[in-house]
Order: sequence, then structure tokens, then C-alpha cells
Amino acid sequence: MGPTSRTRVAVVGYGYWGSKHVRVLGSMPDVEVTVVDGDAGRLREAATTYPSVRTARSQDEVLDEVDAVVVATPPGNHARIALDALRAGRHVLVEKPLATTVEDAQALVRTAAASGTQLMVGHTFEYNAAVWKLKELIDSGELGRILYIDAARLSLGRYQRDCNVIWDLAPHDISIVSFLLDETPRSTSVWAQRHVGHLHADVAYLRLDFERSDTHAFVHVSWLDPCKVRRVTVVGERKMAVYNDMSDNERIRVYDIGVDPNEVDDPTDAHAMPVSYRTGDIVSPFVQFTEPLLVQDSHFIDCVRTGRTPDTPGERGLDVVRVLTATDAARLSGRPELVAGYAEANERAALLHEAAS
Repeated sequence: MGPTSRTRVAVVGYGYWGSKHVRVLGSMPDVEVTVVDGDAGRLREAATTYPSVRTARSQDEVLDEVDAVVVATPPGNHARIALDALRAGRHVLVEKPLATTVEDAQALVRTAAASGTQLMVGHTFEYNAAVWKLKELIDSGELGRILYIDAARLSLGRYQRDCNVIWDLAPHDISIVSFLLDETPRSTSVWAQRHVGHLHADVAYLRLDFERSDTHAFVHVSWLDPCKVRRVTVVGERKMAVYNDMSDNERIRVYDIGVDPNEVDDPTDAHAMPVSYRTGDIVSPFVQFTEPLLVQDSHFIDCVRTGRTPDTPGERGLDVVRVLTATDAARLSGRPELVAGYAEANERAALLHEAAS
């Protein structure tokens, strides 16, 4: 496909995320959008809101007429829909998680490679300028050695039928933390609890252990919280940084504060923790904000047109699915569980990081 050709994209699923993709893709020059959904009411809504889009009841009706597919259905359908599109030679962007099993995610990666198509996963926060700034602070050494990372993604509602709160919300934070550290966690521990209904856990805490960077991340996700929270805190030996996605004008704050250990000179003080506290400036660096979904979908269209490998390829989606699968095992066993394939993933991440440098 030439870089100036019109790109025809089918968005499969016109729900919460699908409608956002239609809005964003429909705003791009030389992009034609077809909305695919089995619900006639949703198709009418799409046609009313976006008169320029085409509509169809099934992907089979339009596969021969499009260049790419965005899969924005419930996660349980991701693999089937994406595999059909890849086998037809169509480029595919799949909302997170890439699939609900490691086997399905591996099949997607293999099929994309065999068909010569682009497979991209919708890790939207890896296209967020504030997350890029946070990574810049870490990579520059300004924060010092990273002691730990804490992430919270909380809100009231949006309960899902086909997955628990970890599979629904934690892919964002797993991908963010892995992106920040250029590393897939070696193991994970989980506490999760169901409070409402009879299906899935709605509150969970994850611990992710990173071997190469010798640090940990803690992720709190909830569908049952009165406050909407989207926050990542990075605690370094020299400074600390907080990314607050709910802030309009200070998404990143860097705190020149910390704690230093001291030697105990007086044996009578041995009962107290000998530390000194450092306090300094709080700085909010400027971050030029562009809607991450627009950045992500523009990147996908560019990859479709040029053949460029996506920044979040299918392999990245597979890595996160492996972590999510390990959380299932850890939740059942009550003990830490290894993440399958973490060593290979980290070798790949190290090569990509070296190439980017």
C-alpha cells in the first residue's frame, strides 16, 4: 500500500472502546471506517453519530473490502476475530488484552508472522506523553536507582462479564511498568477478592518482581472504589515521581525528597531506625498532551501504510498475557508464580532498547 492510499479500516465492536476508535479513526485524512457489530441498535447509533461510516453485522461481510481491522469486542472474542482477519491478510490492532490464553496469543503472533501482516496490541498508555516523560526521568538517572513502583487504577463500575478486574484493568499497568523498566516481570503474587455478584474478583493487589532491575511493582485495581484513580508512583533513591492521569495540567510531578540511612553512633538509639530525611523542590515538567488513542491509532495506520513494525507488536501483547496468566495461577495457589517466557521477553526488550539507543 502506498503512503498516500486511502486506508479502509473495520472496527469490530461498537462498545466503550470501539466507539472511541471510530471517533479517532474517522477524524484522520484518507481513512475510511466500517463499523461491525451484531447489535442493530449499536449500528444505528454509529450511523447517526458518524454519518460517513459504513456498517455491517459481521466481519465476514467486509473482510474483502478493508485493509485493516481493529478488534474492540469483549476479550473472549479477541483471538477468534483477530485470527480470521490475519488469515485473510489483514493488518490487525487488538484492544488489550491481546487474548485470554497464552496459546491464543501465541497463535496470533505466529499467524501474523506467517501472513506478513502487522499485529499490534492496544496498550494505549505506552502512547501517552506523560508516560514517556516518566520513562525519560528513569532512563536519565535523575530519580536514581528505582526502589519500587506503585500503580493504582480504581473506579466505581464497568464490571465485565467475561474477565475479572485483573484481566480488565491490570494490562494497562503491567504494560506501563514493563515499558518504564524495559523488562517483563519474573514472577507475580496476587490477592484478589469478589465482593459483588457471583462471577469475578472486583478488587485485587498484584506484586510484580523484576529480576534485571532488582525492583518490584505493586498494582492495585478495583471496580469498587468511590474515587476514579489513575496513578503511577516511581520511588527512586534520589527523587520520586508521580504520574497522575486524572490531572489536567500537572500529570507529572517530581519530588526532590527521600530518606538516607545513617550509622548508629549511640547504642541507646539502636531501637530507632537511623535515617535522615531530605526535602527539596517539587517540579512539574511540561508535557505536551495529545490524546494517546489518537497517537496509537495514527501509529497503527502508519504501520499499515508503510510496513513498519508497531511499537507495541503482538509479542508485547503476548508478554502481558503471560503475566496475566501467571496472576491466575498465583491467585489459585496463594504463592508467587513465575511468568512463562520472561527471560526470552527480556532478551528481546534489551535488543530493542539497544537498537533504539
